[in-house]
Amino acid sequence: MSGSLTRRAVAECIGTFGLVFIAAGAAMVDEISGGGLGIIGNALASGLVVAAMVYATGHISGAHINPAVTLGFALVRRISIRDAGVYWAAQMVGAVLAASLLRLLLGKVGIMGGHAITIDPAQAVGVEIALTFFLMFVIMAVATDKRAVGQAAAIAIGATVTFDILVGGPLTGGSMNPARTTGPALLAANWQNLWVYWTGPPVGAALAAFLYTWLNDEKEDVNNEP
Repeated sequence: MSGSLTRRAVAECIGTFGLVFIAAGAAMVDEISGGGLGIIGNALASGLVVAAMVYATGHISGAHINPAVTLGFALVRRISIRDAGVYWAAQMVGAVLAASLLRLLLGKVGIMGGHAITIDPAQAVGVEIALTFFLMFVIMAVATDKRAVGQAAAIAIGATVTFDILVGGPLTGGSMNPARTTGPALLAANWQNLWVYWTGPPVGAALAAFLYTWLNDEKEDVNNEP
């Protein structure tokens, strides 16, 4: 593995660690405090940490910090399959390390800040597809289109995570991220409906990546017309 890829992998590990530690940690603190944070607090915690990690690691690795996002980029050839595999491994390591540290610091609190569904599993898959579609569509815009928001990319991505959780949180937890769900699930030994989070987010990310790529190509065709 090249030095550049190693540095990017470490950045992905750190970024995912930060995301899981804060997002899952907020959910655990909410449970410990009897609902002191609530859905708004949990959504803001996740959105703000994602924005911070994008600012911190975006210039190094692209700040995917999400296996579904990496898959989306791989499918539209924004990252090689080899590099994507390294990213996936780094993201999972970061998620498990974060959940392990939370277990050490706070003990076994509920499902360790993981996710659970309150609707039919098939509906839950649909919700996760939709939520991740919005997230990946915004990421594609700010990461691949120079005409988009530039330095405000982290704000746009963090805001998307926040409003996705405000809508999806009571239904599926609003994961959008297989690593974010799997790290806590491993430490809580909670495998129920884990397949939902390894199905919905990848499908949503793939759909958004393909659609935005098509839209962007169409726009370039229009702009380049004589």
